[in-house]
Order: sequence, then structure tokens, then C-alpha cells
Amino acid sequence: MTDTDYLNFALASMHIGQWFGFSSKEQNYSTLIIHDSSIAKPTEAEVNAKIQELKDAETQKETDASSGKQKLKDLGLTDAEIKALIGV
Repeated sequence: MTDTDYLNFALASMHIGQWFGFSSKEQNYSTLIIHDSSIAKPTEAEVNAKIQELKDAETQKETDASSGKQKLKDLGLTDAEIKALIGV
């Protein structure tokens, strides 16, 4: 994912609905606008923390998949058998 993807995903996960947008084609915190007056603009630190949380979750998912695959290999399964079981 790109930085813009992470920014949009982080913002979308903070509230339900189309509550935010951007004032220009360049999508970053400085161009962030809030469409819903009942929602306060999150701080840049809050947005960055949410982005890091998403990145950490993605990294953990990749680590878990790799670890799980290795455990199956350690049990004696071949790559073909693992792929047949989990599609990876």
C-alpha cells in the first residue's frame, strides 16, 4: 500500500461514513477536511498512530503466515501440500 492508501484507510477506520475529504488532489494531513460537523478533526499524531497500527497489523499477518508455513514444513509437509492446504 502507498502512504496515501494508508492515510485513507486509517481515516476510514476512525469513523463510519464519508466524514472526511481533501481540499486538493494531494491527499495528506494538511489537505484533510472534515465533512461531518459532529466529528472533530483528528490530530496528526492520532492519524499517524492509526497508520502505524495498520502497518504493524499487516506486518504481523505476514509474520504469522510465514511462521505457520514454516511450522507445516517442520511437520514434514511439502511446499505442494502446503499450497494445496492454504493456497500459498
